Order: sequence, then C-alpha cells, then structure tokens
Amino acid sequence: MKENINSQLEFLLEVDKMKTVLRRNLVSDGTRRENDAEHSWHFALAALIMAEHAHTDKIDIARVIKMALVHDLVEVYAGDTFAYDKEGYEDKEKRELEAADKLFSMLPENQASEIRALWDEFEEIKTDESKYANSLDRFMPLLLNYNTEGHTWKLRDDITSESVYKRMEPIKTGMPALWDTVCFMIEDSINRGYLKR
Repeated sequence: MKENINSQLEFLLEVDKMKTVLRRNLVSDGTRRENDAEHSWHFALAALIMAEHAHTDKIDIARVIKMALVHDLVEVYAGDTFAYDKEGYEDKEKRELEAADKLFSMLPENQASEIRALWDEFEEIKTDESKYANSLDRFMPLLLNYNTEGHTWKLRDDITSESVYKRMEPIKTGMPALWDTVCFMIEDSINRGYLKR
C-alpha cells in the first residue's frame, strides 16, 4: 500500500509539469498562451457540457472525461507538437510512445495499464468515446482561435482554411451537429482576415 502511495504521488508530481507545457493558442482573453493542463481541463468540461451533440447517445461521458484528462500527459516528456507543424508530426508518434512508456510505468501496474489503455484508445480513434473525444480536442483550439482573431493561424504562412478544415475533419464523425458551427467559424475567420483562404 505504501509503495502504491509513493509511486502515485511521484506520478502526480511529474504530471504537474503539464502546467509548464505551453500550447500555441492563447486563452480566450488573448493575454497569454494556454498550457496543457488548462487545455485538458477545458476539454474535460466540454465533454460534459457538449454531450448532447455527440454522434450517438450511447457515449460513456465518464470515459471521455478520463481520456481528456490523460490524452496529453505524454507531452510532459514529448512536448506539445503544434497542430500545423508537418515536420513536428514526422516523429510525434515515436516521441509520444516513448513518453507513454516512461510516464505510465511510474504508476502501480493496474493503474498504469488503465491509463495507458485510455491513452491508446484516444490515439486510435476507433471507439465512439474516442471519436467524440477527438472531436472536442480539435474543436476547443478552433474556438479559442476564433475568439483571439486567429492568433495561432497567423504564426505560420502555410496555415490556410484548407488545412484548418482538414484538422477539423474528425468533428464530422464525432460531433456532426457541430459541423455547421465549425464551417461558420472558419468562413467568418476568412472574412475577418484571421485566416487565409
């Protein structure tokens, strides 16, 4: 029992580093960059609030919330890969798999396997819960970008509406009711000069 407590506390201190992993997008008031911990919390809350818009009413929301809380833990070691960074995506999977092996092994075996299974499920995007979760993970940065005048989209010259539409594609499957909102935000962003056509 004491050994479990020690490894659990060690894990919790290690993942506290998520608060220092900065993402590219700004918080909604535009004053600073969002960190991974804030994104995970916002995503988890969105899973609860937006559940009626999931592609099926058979979603296990508690499971989606768990996925939201663990989906970016690996970034403690792997770092955040910018959504539109093609070069960063070349070794993203390798970096994140290595980080998952290292980080989750800190936990007692039963918890390590449960957390790893949730992370793997999120990454594979095959279950109803992971489809819904991935939709929210894509939508939340769009919401922030739209409300910060396209801050993240302006960081690179190669981010266009086509690349944003491609990034949002999982929403068509996981939250089809939200697709019109996605399209409106993208098109309105183009019209306002936040995003290139």
